[in-house]
Amino acid sequence: MFGSRRNEGGRGDRRYDGARDDRRNDDGRNDDGRNDDRRGDGGRGVEPLDAYSAVVTRVAAALTPSVASLRVRTRRGVGAGSAVVFTDDGFLLTSAHVVEGHSTPAPSVPGRGGGSSGSAVGIAQFADGTEREFDVVGADPLSDLAVLRARGGTPPAAVLGDAASLQVGQLVVAVGNPLGLTGSVTAGVVSALGRSLPTRSGLAARVVDEVIQTDAALNPGNSGGALATADGRVVGVNTAVAGIGLGLAVPVNATTRAILAALMRDGRVRRAYLGVAGMRVALPPAVVRLTGQQFGVRLAEVVVGSAAGVAGLFTGDLVLSLAGTPVVTPGDLQRLLSQETIGRPVELTVWRRGALVDVVVVPRELVTA
Repeated sequence: MFGSRRNEGGRGDRRYDGARDDRRNDDGRNDDGRNDDRRGDGGRGVEPLDAYSAVVTRVAAALTPSVASLRVRTRRGVGAGSAVVFTDDGFLLTSAHVVEGHSTPAPSVPGRGGGSSGSAVGIAQFADGTEREFDVVGADPLSDLAVLRARGGTPPAAVLGDAASLQVGQLVVAVGNPLGLTGSVTAGVVSALGRSLPTRSGLAARVVDEVIQTDAALNPGNSGGALATADGRVVGVNTAVAGIGLGLAVPVNATTRAILAALMRDGRVRRAYLGVAGMRVALPPAVVRLTGQQFGVRLAEVVVGSAAGVAGLFTGDLVLSLAGTPVVTPGDLQRLLSQETIGRPVELTVWRRGALVDVVVVPRELVTA
């Protein structure tokens, strides 16, 4: 009766319409125009997690149909993994180790690197239950990439992106078939960029550069599956589980595209070989003043009788450039030794005993058997 803090109906006089707090306008803003920080969504009434979920579900819906679960017949039994359709005529991308030791080589078909006669290497099963036999067109253990060809129609191809545009912290979605569970989706972020992944084929060893590290959950069977950005573009091929919350993916970039083209065309990748091993080091001040270059590669080993040994390279030489292109890391040297340099003289500039020395070397083809 005398309670001045109660209006009709017994409601507190700080509420006028029974719905809105008088300190906030209809659009979720305070009277002074600021968003109410108790909602954190700009007044739209949408939970922040919904935006994250919307991205992941959109990528999953677009990409999952293009990712296959593989059953591979090998000399050791039946293996498993994942693969991604990347062309509309049935070519799939996977990890080389997924099809390692496959029991039935595909017959050669001119111009395409594979065939469709004889026994297939395995079965690819898609999210809609469709199954297709497939052949291995080509595999490159030194990049851990392989190309397959399905026998029959496949779902629409995924779109390949470019890992060069990735940033640490960026959202990524992994689609694959861990432990045989077809169409599994996990999400996380790019934890780090520029990691290295050692690979081997026979006596040959190599390092895959620019590997993507992610905390998206990866498990056995994810290898060969897709790592995609928020726009659904595939920027990585999941390849290894290095620990809990630590997965690695081979990047999709210009180098990867060249490897895929070679596998589709020739069924293999040809690489030049010098016969050296080295490490990145800071250059002496005198070299920096002469070249403006801060780093180079110090040769820790020169194989006797190799192209480098025959040309007159020595342990301790500091490699500065190859054919005029600066060499800052061993990866630079590896990338510059392309198929085109096999059997052709190229000039290496090295720093030796206080002087710049040009050495002409003729790379040979790398033999992996």
